[in-house]
Amino acid sequence: MSLISPTRGKRRIAAVLAVLSLIAGLLVTVLTTGPAGAATCGTTNIALGKAATASSLENASFPASAAVDGNTGTRWSSAFSDPQWLEVDLGSSQSICQVTLDWETAYGKAFQIQVSAGNSAWTTIYSTTAGTGGVQALSVSGTGRYIRMYGTTRATQWGYSLWEFQVYGSSSGGGGGGSGGSGAPPASFWGNTSAIPAARNVLEVSVVNQTNGQYPDSQVYWSFNGQTESIAQQPYIDMPANSAGRMYFYLGSPNGPYFDFIEFTVGASSINVDTTRVDRFGLKLALLLHGHDGSSQEVGDSYATFTESRAATFSRFENFVPAEFKELATDDAPYGIPSPGNDPAFQPGGAHANYFTSYAAAEGDTSDTTAQIFGCAGTLAGNPALCAGLNRHVAQLPAAQQSDPANFYQAAPANYYAEFWHQNAINGLAYGFPYDDDAGQSSDISVANPQYMVVAVGW
Repeated sequence: MSLISPTRGKRRIAAVLAVLSLIAGLLVTVLTTGPAGAATCGTTNIALGKAATASSLENASFPASAAVDGNTGTRWSSAFSDPQWLEVDLGSSQSICQVTLDWETAYGKAFQIQVSAGNSAWTTIYSTTAGTGGVQALSVSGTGRYIRMYGTTRATQWGYSLWEFQVYGSSSGGGGGGSGGSGAPPASFWGNTSAIPAARNVLEVSVVNQTNGQYPDSQVYWSFNGQTESIAQQPYIDMPANSAGRMYFYLGSPNGPYFDFIEFTVGASSINVDTTRVDRFGLKLALLLHGHDGSSQEVGDSYATFTESRAATFSRFENFVPAEFKELATDDAPYGIPSPGNDPAFQPGGAHANYFTSYAAAEGDTSDTTAQIFGCAGTLAGNPALCAGLNRHVAQLPAAQQSDPANFYQAAPANYYAEFWHQNAINGLAYGFPYDDDAGQSSDISVANPQYMVVAVGW
């Protein structure tokens, strides 16, 4: 199935794992644990179906209400000018902790999230001049009956356009915590982490069901080291030291068509782990890795991606990528989305076999096929920087600029499959191709002296 070996070009070996683990504490995002009964961010979209108004409409086909109807196939779109706003009446005063913006191609580069008690005086609770588009899950803090996205600078020549404008309010819970960064879920998403047993080996792994009710625990399976169990049978795995391991996850039945996996290397007192889209997307996955020192890291698919339907994710992917990549959404639907290097259209003899040819040749690579470029194979197996540069379309830039994410995917040809997963990942980190760890952009994380890891499995 995989184009490359299980290590997937991460360029890590056991001899340096301990060193990586020692510096991991410098790289983590620390989650602060609040007192019992502290407020946590709820998981119900309180803007769904509420009254929405806007400063303008592109035309009658794109009303304000389309951004709060729960349908990611409909959208609000404004006139092609600045400023513009979309406003929602929540019906009563609400304590707001997260806003998720699902942008269409026409997104806001500079915008604010504002709240108001009486639809007159507005308080800004979030502001940016470097909007990224895609799905943005924003951690905020404010109170009001009315909430709006107030756009001041468009990223394109078109207006502002939102598939969905979602709002989440605070609720009481057993323990509070930070969300760890853009796209990260509320603490409740990871289940009751205080109930995770102490590990006898290196760390305890907890698998949680986040399929939005599509599958019961008895139909969510994990498979590792020759053992396969549902999480109804065994939700915890006492993880021993191992080398280049994989844990697979299945929905519906063991070894069924709905599956995905994580990869890891577990040392005597350390772990290096990642989620991966190198070969394909199969299931929504996210990881919470917690150390005995109290530090935590979160990677994987964004909270907004978990909360939407599978059909919506496939549809958004198809709408996001350019024409050459759209068939990836139907190649293996509804089971998965293959990476472009695994699609015959990008392989020798296929319709898009020469997708990268001219660009790669201009940057000195005349040997590798388009599929090899997507897979960092051929001569690129030993050249991580060039492979990453070609996939991100930055190989033509000065070396210093090739590591700046602001320059990635700004022109074709590029790996827009990888870009989609970055846009829909916690903190924008994803393994979209084998050398996506170049410049620190992958979902690969390390912890010394780990205590537990939670794997969230979605639909």
